[in-house]
This record gives sequence, structure tokens and C-alpha cells, in this order.
Amino acid sequence: MKKQPILKSLLLAAGAVLAPFTAGAQEITLKVHHFWPPAAMPPTKILGPWCDKIAAESNNRMKCQVFPAMQLGGTPAQLIDQVKDGVVDIAFTLPGYTAGRFPVMEVFELPFISSSASAGSKAAWDFYGKYGQKEFAGIKPLMFATHDDGYVHTREKQVKTMADLKGLKMRAPTRMTNKLLASLGATPVAMPLPAVPEAVSKGVIDGFLLPWEVIPSVKLHEMVKYHSETDPTRPALYTALFILAMNPAKYDSLPADLKAIIDRNSGAGLSAMAGKIWDESQAAGRKPATDRGNTFYTIPGAELDNWVKASAPVYDEWVANQDKAGNNGKQMLQDARDLLAKNRQ
Repeated sequence: MKKQPILKSLLLAAGAVLAPFTAGAQEITLKVHHFWPPAAMPPTKILGPWCDKIAAESNNRMKCQVFPAMQLGGTPAQLIDQVKDGVVDIAFTLPGYTAGRFPVMEVFELPFISSSASAGSKAAWDFYGKYGQKEFAGIKPLMFATHDDGYVHTREKQVKTMADLKGLKMRAPTRMTNKLLASLGATPVAMPLPAVPEAVSKGVIDGFLLPWEVIPSVKLHEMVKYHSETDPTRPALYTALFILAMNPAKYDSLPADLKAIIDRNSGAGLSAMAGKIWDESQAAGRKPATDRGNTFYTIPGAELDNWVKASAPVYDEWVANQDKAGNNGKQMLQDARDLLAKNRQ
């Protein structure tokens, strides 16, 4: 009669011994959410390879389950809170979709500050390490990246001078680009990428600021006729800052070896890789508009000087706001410029 309790005790003891090994071999599925269509460049060329890499290095013990195009609900502006609150494990988004919440890192969205996505992305990661950690408390950034040069795209009017922007309703992705458009005489309309195609097709906006990379994925080259690029020897009209962010509690719950895989594949290296991919994406993103016969114009440096002068108050405001927050805004701006210059070399 005593055999059953003895057997039960032996099984419990064996389970206790084997538990660490079972836990160590447990498969982890990371729930990843973003706003792009599945075939867009960032999820296919940046996020997809990253997920493949962590799966390979963990012998498939850690995998991504990716939900594109806001499939888990909410709006793009809510992605940062979804990852902070643990609704998802990882989000790929723009901090700037939540206007004013991450003002330190907005320095990389100031007009005419960045000349390449590669330099901008590497500089952004370094700047975050020096100045940005406080405002991202409760979020674990895995990467910061800026996109390739942003240009002006319009439905019915070619923009050649600053005067041509006057009165145009133009979409911008972030607070800084809204301020830029207002300084140039346009009427800024803030909206995330998924809302742009409908707004253009219905005439709610006259055009938008976007890099080439994303345009084919939402067929925007079919909805506008005119593209105004900027002198390639000058800094970009604008760039936006992206983040690949992880929920800290999820990261902390991982076994040490899986944490090491995340660490090894994030940070400065991932940021640099993403920036390089964004730079390389420009030609492919531009081609559909060329093939369609759309009209292109390059705004010359002499005209851009007027745009730079008009948008200078956006810099002054950023510095003043940092000073009000108890920071040294002028020094921070100079540090950002120095990091951009260093990473351009």
C-alpha cells in the first residue's frame, strides 16, 4: 500500500531535478507588433533578418511572432505604450508618433541635420546612451535608426521654392516635421503612415514628406505626380527616428543565455545595420515613381538656404525647451552634430 506514495515522491524529486533543464529548453515566442504592411522594407529587411538571427542563435528556442499593420489593434501612436505595458513584447515604431513625449531624441528629427541614415542611426544610439535613457524609462530600446533622406511629394503642384509650399496641406510624421512645414509656410497635418493613402486619395492633404523607401509599399507613387528632392550635397530636408523597443519585464524574464543573444544582436551594431539598409533602399523605392513617369525636380542649394534660414527657429525652440527641462540644450545640440559628423567619416 505504501508503494504509490513512494513512487509519487520519486516522481516529484525527479521533476525538481529536471525542472531547470526543462525551463532552460523552454521555447520563447516574442510577440512583435508594427504598423507597416508586411512587404514594406523595414519589416522585411531589418526586422525579419533580426528575428531569423535570434532564432538561429538560440536553436529556435526564441522566436518572433510578427503582427504587421496593427493587427493586434490600437493605433501606431499606441505602439510605444503597448510595449511599455507588456501588451506586446517588442514594437517597431517611431517615438515621434507620440508628440512631445521623447523630446531629447527629437534632436535627430530637426530639419537639415542629417546627411545619411547610417550616420544618423549610429549617432542616435550613442546620443541615447548619453542623454536619452531617462525619457525611455520603462522601455528597453534595442535599436534607434533614422531613415534615408525625406523629400516633398505632391498631387497637383510641383514644389520648387519655399513660396510653392504656401497654403499646401502637407502630412508630416512627427512634431519636428510639423514645425518645419509650418516654418516654410505650409499647413502641417500630423498623421501616421497608414492614414496617408486615404488622406491623399480623398484630397484631405495636398502632399506629404516621406523618404523613398516606404512609398511603394503603400502605393503612394500612384497617388501623386510630383516629387521634389533636395540637392544631394546638402543635409536632408528631414528624417524621422525609429525605435525597436522591448518590454523590460519580458527581457528580464529570459534565461541568461537568451538575454545574451538579445544583447549581442541589439544596440550600436543593429542601429548601424538598420541605417545602412535604409540608405541602400533609396534607389529601389524611387524606381516605381520613375517607371510611372512622375515628374521630378531637385531643389538647388541656393534655394535650400532660404529653407534653412526659415526653419532656424525650430532649433532655437528645441534648445530652449531642453534648457527649461534643466538640460544644457546648446551643448546637447552640439553633441548631436558632433556624433553625426563623427559617424559620417
